[in-house]
Amino acid sequence: MRRVSASNMASRLEINFTRLLSRCESIASEKRGETEWRLEKYVGSLEEMLAALRKSHSKPTAEVLTEYTRKVDFLKGLLEAEKLPSPTDKALANQFLAPGRTPTIANERMSATKTVHMQTKGRCTAEMRDELLSTVRATDLRNRRGLPLDERQSAAELEAVLQHHHNLQEKLAEDMLNLARNLKNNTLAAQNIIKQDNQTLGQSMRQADVNLEKLKTESERLEQHTKKSINWLLWLMLILVSFIFISMILFIRIFPRLR
Repeated sequence: MRRVSASNMASRLEINFTRLLSRCESIASEKRGETEWRLEKYVGSLEEMLAALRKSHSKPTAEVLTEYTRKVDFLKGLLEAEKLPSPTDKALANQFLAPGRTPTIANERMSATKTVHMQTKGRCTAEMRDELLSTVRATDLRNRRGLPLDERQSAAELEAVLQHHHNLQEKLAEDMLNLARNLKNNTLAAQNIIKQDNQTLGQSMRQADVNLEKLKTESERLEQHTKKSINWLLWLMLILVSFIFISMILFIRIFPRLR
């Protein structure tokens, strides 16, 4: 029996992961009933496979792992948002979901999670509209059944209906305001982090420039010192050779050759 190498195991694991991820995105895009259990089960399996991918020796690049994590977190958040009781809470939770940026499979024109995100937004908006209309109809029906003949009481009932509508609108406006405030705070925090990173990078670049100038100065000094040492050594050798030459001539003059 042939042994499968670690790289083949990792690639096969990634292939299985992308297939299951594509299947989960397909299920999430469909209209599901309350008894639908496959998506939650599959997302749990995706988390386990993603953890195995991170630990594998031939794991994908950091960018690919980040995109995989983003898509799995989106599906988890989608499941948690669907468990919320009111359509308003679902819509607010859906606003904070971050879909994937790249397609999971090659034949997709855009990320499937983006499509799911837009579909979920549409469903939440429709549910909020239906809830508002059903509340208004129920209130109007109760008012009509108990409508007295007195015009003052009719005006009071009408004012109560209008007040109820106004309260619903205020609640929606407050929820949207909180959402906008949270988004603004997150944006400001991200801007501050980027600004600090830019300052740190600028300081590092300036320090690198200073170090480079110091290195150039020391290199020039070392080069000059080396040339100076070589010149002194050359002059010393010339003097020594000249002295030896003159000494030999004098020696020959003073002590002639023996016959």
